[in-house]
Amino acid sequence: MCGIVGTWGKVAQEEVLRAAVRRLSHRGPDDSGLWLDENCGIALGHARLSILDLSSAGHQPMSSVCGRYVMVFNGEIYNHLDLRDGLEEASRISSAPRTGERGAAHWRGHSDTETMLACFSAWGIEKTLKAAVGMFAIALWDRQERKLILARDRMGEKPLYYGYVAGMFAFASELKALKGLPGFSGEIDRRALAVLLRHNCIPAPYSIYSGLAKLRPGTWLELSEDDLRQGEMPSPRAYWSALEAAIAGASNQLVFESDSEAVAALESELSRAVAGQMLADVPLGAFLSGGVDSSTVVALMQAQSIRPVKSFSIGFREDGYDEAIYAGDVARHLGTEHTELYVSPQDALAIIPKLPMIYDEPFSDSSQIPTYLVAQLARERVTVALSGDGGDELFGGYARYFLAARLWAKIERMPNALRRAAARTILNVPPAAWDKLYQLVVPLIPKTRRWPAPGDKLHKGAALLNARHGMGLYRALVSHWEPDDVVVGATEPETLLSGPPPGLPSLTEQMMLLDALTYLPDDILVKVDRAAMAVSLETRVPLINHRIFEFAWRLPLHYKVREGTGKWLLRQVLYKYVPQELVDRPKMGFGVPIDSWLRGPLREWAEELLGEARLRREGYFQPEPIRRKWTEHLAGVRNWQYYLWDVLMFQAWLEAERASL
Repeated sequence: MCGIVGTWGKVAQEEVLRAAVRRLSHRGPDDSGLWLDENCGIALGHARLSILDLSSAGHQPMSSVCGRYVMVFNGEIYNHLDLRDGLEEASRISSAPRTGERGAAHWRGHSDTETMLACFSAWGIEKTLKAAVGMFAIALWDRQERKLILARDRMGEKPLYYGYVAGMFAFASELKALKGLPGFSGEIDRRALAVLLRHNCIPAPYSIYSGLAKLRPGTWLELSEDDLRQGEMPSPRAYWSALEAAIAGASNQLVFESDSEAVAALESELSRAVAGQMLADVPLGAFLSGGVDSSTVVALMQAQSIRPVKSFSIGFREDGYDEAIYAGDVARHLGTEHTELYVSPQDALAIIPKLPMIYDEPFSDSSQIPTYLVAQLARERVTVALSGDGGDELFGGYARYFLAARLWAKIERMPNALRRAAARTILNVPPAAWDKLYQLVVPLIPKTRRWPAPGDKLHKGAALLNARHGMGLYRALVSHWEPDDVVVGATEPETLLSGPPPGLPSLTEQMMLLDALTYLPDDILVKVDRAAMAVSLETRVPLINHRIFEFAWRLPLHYKVREGTGKWLLRQVLYKYVPQELVDRPKMGFGVPIDSWLRGPLREWAEELLGEARLRREGYFQPEPIRRKWTEHLAGVRNWQYYLWDVLMFQAWLEAERASL
């Protein structure tokens, strides 16, 4: 795992570029390098976290043996040894090897960076990208064609920003590396602010700064000298598409003779993916929440390890937020070397001032706080940690899939007048009263179907009754603010969530795919990457290996959702390693009690950031709807924690941004 940065155009001073690399030192504290060609005006910088080949043979920027390419690379290529074998086999076929050599290829070390350079030299750009299995952000300078190539992995695990800064093309793993470049304006893109308030993150291709973009997952971009002279931005090209892979899989589904055959097939695919991601020359472990996804990853790691796997979890003593007890039970059963840490509210609150620096642009998924804390804990003992993210999107785990399907089945049959009356009835009963009523019927509800915060969910559900179609209902479920009501001078941009629904048979499958295309890369993977990289920890996510993704979409839906339970097939794999009673419980999520903190220890901080005069003076938000929700939240009328956190994270980022100028 590393950080990359570069510029092309008028040559920046070497010290400016070295400073840009230093701003990424948290992503790569072990080594750094800079490569410049003043004749071409190109500069590539790299901050290295050494994972494979800890020697100087893995130093970057790295040149190909043929001399044509120079590359900076962030990520891991899990099949790079297979790629080497392929290169050597091709070399054996084309020419007889010399005596005593293993093929005609000569390797300087055993890093995946060197492997990728050799593949680019032998196979070209697109073929190499399609052959690589891994997570990556790549910048490749073609000295022969005088072109710059940027590429990003299929699922979007590794970040890559790019754009023009004062007429110079620039790119980096994080925006902070670009902010010190001469002429950087830092103009805020209000379109990005609008979509932040709707979805609590800024999706690719947008960034918080005008003129800078994120490269979309599964794409590559080629910039020529003509493009540079004209200030043009060529459109990225896809070498792999999650949308196309899912639609192709759904139309070519697997057929199994029995459920046990399906379980064995998934177990084989998962075991291969996990094994590939356990390759490292440094200590390796895993996050363990005790839920289905992380427990499956850890179980498969332990099954393939001769030593106890190092596993990590954190706990909170607040009711409803502590998963550490479940993680401990799973760890003891599997025999891992488990470390858990119970953190106090003060520990978590101390992270909040760091969030603007960690995330670089406004980001308001509040589970960023425990994610940072567990990454910090893991980094004390390991350099690489595997994560269980992705299981919900691929195997149908989110409660909203079941909620939306049930709601829409009822809503579409209701006359509009009846819908409006039902909404009024629900909203006339306060959330706290609904919570008390719900407790009376909880014993009659299966554990896997119970809701946390039922009153708040019912109130949000009441707002869904006016949905015109199933995807409209889903969009409402994953939306926070209506940006036109609160962001000054912004037009909400088009996103995948505002476009037509994907061509899949059911509403559940459409929701799963849109989550995999949006929520997963733009929220979950951003959250994990920035939190872990802030403490120089590499994270790997085996459940979203693209081969697993393609396999999952070839599974008929009844292998994912069965009898009202999601992740059915994934659970069957896990039950082979962990007793069912240890992992079957309502999904808790990975959150912190932001709602109560905003009424308690964070109240003064939030009040200052949400002050009416301040909001009006800064000119980004209409104060009235924000102040109304803040007042209702403080009074306990409604839990507006997520809406308020969206605004607070922008406000905190803006304050830090201005302080850094």
